[in-house]
Amino acid sequence: MDVNRSTDVIVLGGGAAGLMCAAVAGARGRRVVVIEGSKRCGKKILMSGGGRCNFTNLYSGPENFLSANPHFCKSALARYTPADFIALVEAHGIAYHEKERGQLFCDESSKQIVAMLLDECASAGVEIRVNEPIERVTRPAQGGFEVTTSAVTLHAESVVVATGGLSIPKMGASDIGYRIARDFGLPVHATRAGLVPFTVDGSARSAFAELAGIGTTVEAACNDGMFEAGLLFTHRGLSGPAMLQVSSYWQPGDTVAIDWFAGEPVSGWLDGERAARPNARLASALATRFPRRLANWLAERCTPGNARLKQLDEAKTSALVGELSAWPFTPDATEGYRTAEVTLGGVDTNVLSSATLAVKNVDGLYFIGEVVDVTGHLGGHNFQWAWASAKAAGEVV
Repeated sequence: MDVNRSTDVIVLGGGAAGLMCAAVAGARGRRVVVIEGSKRCGKKILMSGGGRCNFTNLYSGPENFLSANPHFCKSALARYTPADFIALVEAHGIAYHEKERGQLFCDESSKQIVAMLLDECASAGVEIRVNEPIERVTRPAQGGFEVTTSAVTLHAESVVVATGGLSIPKMGASDIGYRIARDFGLPVHATRAGLVPFTVDGSARSAFAELAGIGTTVEAACNDGMFEAGLLFTHRGLSGPAMLQVSSYWQPGDTVAIDWFAGEPVSGWLDGERAARPNARLASALATRFPRRLANWLAERCTPGNARLKQLDEAKTSALVGELSAWPFTPDATEGYRTAEVTLGGVDTNVLSSATLAVKNVDGLYFIGEVVDVTGHLGGHNFQWAWASAKAAGEVV
């Protein structure tokens, strides 16, 4: 083991935030070492966006993030914007496109974003060590920090914790960042899976499974979150962007309200259908808007017996409108960290500087990216937080 090597900055984690921070610090002339526990850097970048990496969102702002302190993210996000990262992407000749609602993806491959970050690190003289799980971080008597891995002990003036969250453990996710925070006496908000599909049990699971693969656009609401996006039936429950989004606002026992008409007045649609073809059955009318199997499923749940439109009296019409515009869905659980895109909760922002991401009472210690209690919506926002928080720390470490 190589003991007592010294450097200026040690970045723990070779993901989006870690590589970005290392490149920024290295470009300032700092001697930087990145330590990554898995065999390669940027694993989550590689798998993101279906292999094309939704690397930012044109409209990313504080309103797109969840935190116990919603104001914390404002400083970093204001000082490093989507336009700033786009300029970096363009400087590396990476072609990209807007998929929807400001979501930017590589035309070719997520590998280009990883290669860009590694190139930036190489140009800045950053040393990257992979396949070295972190064992502990301590403060020796002589000052600074000692980081011990499976292969080396390094000493540095500053340590940046960019170890990510608990989502997708098969990619090497671990709780090491939270453990380091607690070792230094820092509070950590309870963590849970976010941007994750819902599951149901019992008879509901078999009913949903019959519709697996069918999708439609809905408006979904839960607590303070409401999103218009796609819904997808799975063999285990409900997924799709709308469900992933509201999952970050959901707690066990909560009900998700699903508007199958995505904000369009159901009563107006129903009046038009009833006037045009009063003898049509509800399922047939719904099939003009939804896949046939979903139309049948909705009709049976909203008006058992699949009544003709002219048979719907005022009470039945009112009930039908209520069901279609605010169908109550109570998940039994989520799929958990196994498929979650992010981890909610994390290091309490009250102990961090919003300007630099430094721990206020531990000189030289920083936390950035997903390990912090800042979690973005679906659509490139979490990457933007990674870039922005990394830049904020990289400029001062």
